[in-house]
Amino acid sequence: MSSSWSCEIESAVPAPRLFRASMMDWHNLAPKLASDKIVSAAVEGDGSVGSVRQFNFAPGMPFTHVKERFDFIDIEKFEVKRSLIEGGGIGTHVESASAHTIFVPKDGGCVVKVVGTYKPLPGANTEEEAERVKGSMIGIIKTAESYLLANPDAYN
Repeated sequence: MSSSWSCEIESAVPAPRLFRASMMDWHNLAPKLASDKIVSAAVEGDGSVGSVRQFNFAPGMPFTHVKERFDFIDIEKFEVKRSLIEGGGIGTHVESASAHTIFVPKDGGCVVKVVGTYKPLPGANTEEEAERVKGSMIGIIKTAESYLLANPDAYN
């Protein structure tokens, strides 16, 4: 049986900029902006649907790496769906996991709406894992937001 979590994150940054920085180019920004958590990242493919990104975590993080695949991208609507395909909680907490993220323009900024869906493994504490993933997603958005506010010409 699948379970899900959701969150909404308000931002002062316009949707197009935050979408590009936090979703489409996060593999380049993360090692620079969150080097205490993400030490490196790589992309297999051209960044379009079917491309796979790997994020390698710093020592002390709960996992060594995650690989995610872009399943759907709509640049015009600032929407992306990604599936976890390796690392993270795959095989330890969940059988599968995905996230659907959409950036909705609002008052010069935006609201980021995220729905995560996962299939837990028997006996796994998925509530705790879901909270950790939700916190990570909020951290990504807020880190990208801080960078964009400090760098108003970036991702225009």
